[in-house]
Amino acid sequence: MHIGLIGGIGPSATVVYYERLVAAYRTLGKPLELTIVNADITRLIANAEADNRQGQAEIYAQLLTRLKAAGADFGTITSLGGHFCFAETEAITPLSLVSAIAPLDAHFASNSITTIGILGTRQVMASRLYGQLTKTVALVPDNLTAVHTAYLETAKTGTCSAEQRDLFFAEGQKLIDRGADAVLLAGTDLGLAFEGHDPGFRTVDALQVHVDHMVTLAQDDA
Repeated sequence: MHIGLIGGIGPSATVVYYERLVAAYRTLGKPLELTIVNADITRLIANAEADNRQGQAEIYAQLLTRLKAAGADFGTITSLGGHFCFAETEAITPLSLVSAIAPLDAHFASNSITTIGILGTRQVMASRLYGQLTKTVALVPDNLTAVHTAYLETAKTGTCSAEQRDLFFAEGQKLIDRGADAVLLAGTDLGLAFEGHDPGFRTVDALQVHVDHMVTLAQDDA
């Protein structure tokens, strides 16, 4: 199957999606059919902050139209924060839309995670992944604003400073101390902070769960 990605949100995460999809298909010994379109991260952030769901959904629909024209069998948004208008997008998309959030609950359950801490954008954390967790209790940082601000800066610049990394690690540890079995990296750019570093607690990479889900869907429908 031909996978369609709405990328650019942020660019560093898009590169990781590409690398991991290539690696997965190389392991399978199969060719990867992939098209990536670029969404404007600045405009997305502005729409998310303003809760302009319909406006962003219309942007996504235009990008999904391009993916369909390129031959994609389904499209997906490479940002959990970008899922704030998923329902509105799903209502007008010309192409089957795959959620990055939907597979998380089952992943937690299959890995004996009953309580998950969440790091990401304010919308993702405050909504506990938009209310889509039914099997798992979600905990969020007390200081949503600090985590949100640090995350957006990381996503926009494609870099993570030592101070930002320390903040993410400290807030993650607090979630563990409050009873979380693991901390979900619920921002696709959080790999910039965590990859290659040991935070001292168990993490779940939402980006990898999303990639695995797409590969499974593509293989099941091949």
